[in-house]
Amino acid sequence: MAREICLRQLAVRPRTRAELADALAKRGISEEVSAEVLDRYDEVGIIDDAAFARAWVSSRHTGRGLARRALANELRRKGVDGEVATEALGELDEETEAATARALVDRKLRTARGEPDAVFRRLVGMLARKGYPPGVAIRAVKDALAAQSAEAAEFAEQIDADALADAEGDLERDSRPLD
Repeated sequence: MAREICLRQLAVRPRTRAELADALAKRGISEEVSAEVLDRYDEVGIIDDAAFARAWVSSRHTGRGLARRALANELRRKGVDGEVATEALGELDEETEAATARALVDRKLRTARGEPDAVFRRLVGMLARKGYPPGVAIRAVKDALAAQSAEAAEFAEQIDADALADAEGDLERDSRPLD
């Protein structure tokens, strides 16, 4: 029964060990049986959290343009061990992340309408929701605006990306709940 549940789950898409353990628990499978089946699947390579994490990072970064922070949160929710997640995220360097942010901004900028300051705020917000750090987001939008038009370039010249990133970082720290 436990093997069938796991195989049905894995037939849909790759799963982490934690996801399979949750599925088994929801179906009333004991922890002992669950551990035995999952250990065996680990042994033969049917489940591999490290491979899952690498594939997840590659797919979600390429497909959705998510940054390391957003990907780390998703992997944590999937039950991937912190070390395994860090290793998978290590394959995504800062240059790649910055290039992806710029590509996202360039794509959105083609259809963006409105005053440069409003467009700037919307695009920085979009990147922030995808997990990009403030400095990366602000620089990507500033550079894209500067390349777009004379009016946008004039607006972009007035933006101090480092000062804004520092202010964003301060706001982010101030808005965290106290432990």
